Amino acid sequence: MSKQDKYKVLQEYLKSLGSVAVAFSSGVDSTFLLKAAYDALGDKVIALTARSCSFPERELQEAINFTKDLHVPHEIFDSEELKNKEFSENPANRCYICKREIFSKMKEIADKMGMKEVIEGSNIDDLGDYRPGLAAIEELGIKSPLRYAGLAKNEIRELSKDLGLETWDKQSFACLASRIPYGQRITEEKLKMVDEAEQLLLSMGFRQVRVRHHENLARIEINESQFPLIMKKETRELIYNRCREIGFIYVSLDLLGYRTGSMNETLDV
Repeated sequence: MSKQDKYKVLQEYLKSLGSVAVAFSSGVDSTFLLKAAYDALGDKVIALTARSCSFPERELQEAINFTKDLHVPHEIFDSEELKNKEFSENPANRCYICKREIFSKMKEIADKMGMKEVIEGSNIDDLGDYRPGLAAIEELGIKSPLRYAGLAKNEIRELSKDLGLETWDKQSFACLASRIPYGQRITEEKLKMVDEAEQLLLSMGFRQVRVRHHENLARIEINESQFPLIMKKETRELIYNRCREIGFIYVSLDLLGYRTGSMNETLDV
């Protein structure tokens, strides 16, 4: 099935839902989903965004700007996962615990605002990795239209470009808590260190970045194509000195480069 045919399936499915609250993070997938939902349902769409220390301020601001431009009502609520000891202790099912809390709140807000369904933006490529959060989504009855339509990440990017969405080539993003190895406690300080280090790299022109927090060591993942840039002496020194100021003692480059779910490599799943 072509991407255009899948988009038609997506549109028909969204129309069948009647009215929706879109879990919106301003990423590639949720931006595309919100636009598709708006095109299908018009004023029967709202956007919901969870605000927390695991979610960078830049992403929140982009979410605010996009919903304003699209003229979609946008509800921002506070997610307090760090107050949950089960989450902060960072077990292997951390994502399940977080998603369960966030989407439960989204359902409550959607009900109060008269929306029939809550929808989220996972795609079929997300089924190939360890994603405990998807279990929480299914348990709560959250709909996943992009998976229903069989859309993969590359197709979502291509369709986003066709729709004129600036996010079509935006770097992939995941919750900042995913930068901390399972079993190591998640704290606001650690999340802030990761956020500041990643902001630094993004400001220097690195497109796809992860800064993994291994206590006093920062392990940097970037695309292999940008290895020559980071290996320049002045670039390395700037990154090292700034990361020291942020709070890291050691700064390393992961020789395999950026890859999704690298923290899952330690799991027997």
